[in-house]
Amino acid sequence: MNSTEIVELRRVIGQMRHAVSNLRARYGDVPAVQRLANDVERMDIDATELVDLSTPRQREAPRVEREVVVVPDTPYDESLWKDADDEGLGGYRNRS
Repeated sequence: MNSTEIVELRRVIGQMRHAVSNLRARYGDVPAVQRLANDVERMDIDATELVDLSTPRQREAPRVEREVVVVPDTPYDESLWKDADDEGLGGYRNRS
């Protein structure tokens, strides 16, 4: 997208924003006007993204710190499950 197209797009979005503002003054904050305002805002955001895409720069994936957690294959200590119930299965405690 060249600069002339971007300028024209921004101008038209500004006109649409003004028109929606006039509709809001006339009809109030009804759902249809809210949706139109949301659509204009979305177009403005998308236009900004297009401008960002047209500027050449090298993009990198964000660096994420990762931690490896080793889970042993050995059985768990049975005492961890003492007095525990299986949810939804009625449990296995002796209720006397």
